Amino acid sequence: MTEITIRGAGIFGLSIAWACAERGARVQVVDPNGVGAGASGGIVGALAPHVPENWNAKKAFQFESLIAAKSFWQRVENIGGASSGYARLGRVQPIMDAASLELALMRTETAKDLWRGLAEWRVTKYEPEWAPVSPTGHWIIDTLTARINPICACRALEAALLTKGVKIIPESEDKGKVLWATGTHDLFHISEKLGKTFGRGVKGQAALFDLDRRHQPQVFADTLHFVPHADGTLAVGSTSERDYKTERSVDDHLEILIAKASRIMPDLASAQIITRWAALRPRTQSRTPIIGYHPVRTGAFIANGGFKIGFGMAPRLAMLLANLLLEERDEIPETFRPETYL
Repeated sequence: MTEITIRGAGIFGLSIAWACAERGARVQVVDPNGVGAGASGGIVGALAPHVPENWNAKKAFQFESLIAAKSFWQRVENIGGASSGYARLGRVQPIMDAASLELALMRTETAKDLWRGLAEWRVTKYEPEWAPVSPTGHWIIDTLTARINPICACRALEAALLTKGVKIIPESEDKGKVLWATGTHDLFHISEKLGKTFGRGVKGQAALFDLDRRHQPQVFADTLHFVPHADGTLAVGSTSERDYKTERSVDDHLEILIAKASRIMPDLASAQIITRWAALRPRTQSRTPIIGYHPVRTGAFIANGGFKIGFGMAPRLAMLLANLLLEERDEIPETFRPETYL
């Protein structure tokens, strides 16, 4: 039985632990701060695809992972008995001008090929039940986008892992193969060891409203995600701040976001704000998740850099890391390898 130590109890660490435990490995997850203590403990949870054009390895990988997400989260929920909040209800986007309308129509055609009939991207002139105003009178509908409740998803993985005898502990010596999935903490460490910026933390702030739209698709408008959750809340986010004074405190950036969100979706103006959230999210210099052999920790492995797309990438990423850790089967795309950026 292979022994695995995973450092970091965010979405990457937990999903890889689950993929390894499912195959019979003896796994321990080590995190002094507990489950979902960092960026993975967020409130937004938009599992949204890249646009269907200029296809590359990253976009293809994310597409395959989004398609795999339903069965991945269903099994996690069935085994552990806890809800992740996952649902693939699609997304609505207003089309703001004639040029954007032409581009959206073109993407309707490219999606037919690139999404292989597994999901749809289309333009409609019929106003959706819950949608922002569209200056052109047209909206984009995609059926690939899904929602998840980030902290609930982490706890669902924890519950499933417990059924396999895997516990999340605050500290332990390394046992067996070691994988680091500690987000910004490790990116800062790598940058310091290399003497150059390998990655950074980008602060995000978001708000959670008491507004029940649980049966509606997500909305994406003017860079904001509006994500209705199954518990009757609605999350809006997030900011992307490279410059910040404190990592976890909310400030005027969030108040500006809330005001902007209320202008886009007026029913938010009268809704109570339940939570204001802020945290650092790990972003590599390439903006691509980094997985494979660790660039500075000898003999170790890494999974990091899930900036904005970590939950969407997790199902497929976990499978590839389990293949590498348990079978020494390396199927990692070149653009995801740390050595590509050294």
